[in-house]
Amino acid sequence: MIAFLTGRVAARGAASAVIDVGGVGMSVQCTPSALSRLHVGEEGTVATSLVVREDSLTLFGFADDDERNLFEQVQTASGIGPRIALAMLAVHSPDSLRQAVATEDTTALTRVPGIGKKGAQRIVLELRGKLDAPVMTDGTLPPADGPGMEPHGAWRGQVVSGLVNLGWSSKDAAAAAAAVAAEAEDTDDVTVLLRSALRRLSRA
Repeated sequence: MIAFLTGRVAARGAASAVIDVGGVGMSVQCTPSALSRLHVGEEGTVATSLVVREDSLTLFGFADDDERNLFEQVQTASGIGPRIALAMLAVHSPDSLRQAVATEDTTALTRVPGIGKKGAQRIVLELRGKLDAPVMTDGTLPPADGPGMEPHGAWRGQVVSGLVNLGWSSKDAAAAAAAVAAEAEDTDDVTVLLRSALRRLSRA
């Protein structure tokens, strides 16, 4: 198993990075929090998980061991492969994901592209009690799926919270949320707006 990579960041895209390790460019599919710590031309380190398929070898990169371990744990649920597991960590921080499973918050889980209501129920059923207890850090914004959120008009706070949970600063998160305000006139789907904000931050 390749547990981590350390090397010069040769390139960084919206969802992946290329890390030069001893003259070999290693392509890594990364979570947003991992990408936020990688800067082209500088040395970077990512925790990794290697997924082997008959026709491919894919490296997935994470900000730390906690993200990687959760990525591997959620794949023990039926129907959850590496792409959906990565999407879960793009929408939720590790602790907010654990919180959703522990509290049976299927609504939060269905915000992940590719997970429907039945899939969310199956995830809760199969993973409840198997994940570490969530440990929320004092001073952070509440998770996007936290209780008390209004069903309409609260998209901005949820998008900002989601971006902060994904590793962006509060200032950058607020700016990205403001940049997608016009799109909120056509949809109040937080997942759509969050993904749009992430794209804008990746291009910045």
